[in-house]
Amino acid sequence: MRAIRCTGLFTAVFSIALSLPAVADDVTRTPLPKDHPLVGTWRIDVPRLQCYEIYEIRPDGTTHVSSAKERSESEFQISAEPSSKGFYQWVDKIVKDNGEPDCSGSIMELGHVATNFIIVHPSGDKFLMCEEENLKSCLGPFVRLPDL
Repeated sequence: MRAIRCTGLFTAVFSIALSLPAVADDVTRTPLPKDHPLVGTWRIDVPRLQCYEIYEIRPDGTTHVSSAKERSESEFQISAEPSSKGFYQWVDKIVKDNGEPDCSGSIMELGHVATNFIIVHPSGDKFLMCEEENLKSCLGPFVRLPDL
């Protein structure tokens, strides 16, 4: 995930972040504690495209994303603690994809790697995904969905 995950919204809205290819073996799946602030299910609305994406960030080091007809899975490395600037680094590699179009009409490529920087709102209920460790190139908010 150049910036965050590597699916639908990345190609549509995160195109700046998606433009940073990486080598497939750059991602080592890293489990997170269940109480890590990013573990959970998140939604981002893409009003311009009349669409939304759902990101399920799992403690086992995988993410499932739904974007329009696309369903994909990735493996990630997310830092356990934020940097001194308050951002978590998220490196994500797509390992499964159903080959259907995402919100932007694009189809993600297996092996696609993206690096993003996440800043979590103090409430823990929202985050922004950024291309760099600053607020100049961010998307969001991603809003936490209740546990089922």
